[in-house]
Amino acid sequence: MRVTAVSLSLLFMLAPLAMAGQVYRWTDASGETHFDAQPPENHPSTVIQMVKPPPAPAAKEPEPPTIGPTGPDQATINRQVKKKVDDQEAKRKEYCTNERTNLAQLNTNPRVSMEVNGQTVRLTEEQRQKQIKDAETQIAKECK
Repeated sequence: MRVTAVSLSLLFMLAPLAMAGQVYRWTDASGETHFDAQPPENHPSTVIQMVKPPPAPAAKEPEPPTIGPTGPDQATINRQVKKKVDDQEAKRKEYCTNERTNLAQLNTNPRVSMEVNGQTVRLTEEQRQKQIKDAETQIAKECK
């Protein structure tokens, strides 16, 4: 279970490197879980949904109010803006929770493996430390 959680965590952290490629998960006959960009031919697989960081809110100057009945009333606009802000905040919180979970798993497990080109590769301590540093950077940047 822990290996699966750590593998998924690494997968989420390395997702930006894949840049929109699909990742498939399957379990082989010995019960080992694998992740790869290609689905296996003889095993059922599941497509993993990647979590992307929410876009940074754009700082825009408010537009001057229009006079007269040229559009929706201000209350409707306020509700729409509030809903959009709330949705972005919820996505950001979910992303931050995932990143913090990944970081905790990297910090507590010195033996981290990941799937690369169809083979399970154990990360060296230097690679694990780089993953930890990258996760800390993302948390500091996105999760204020």
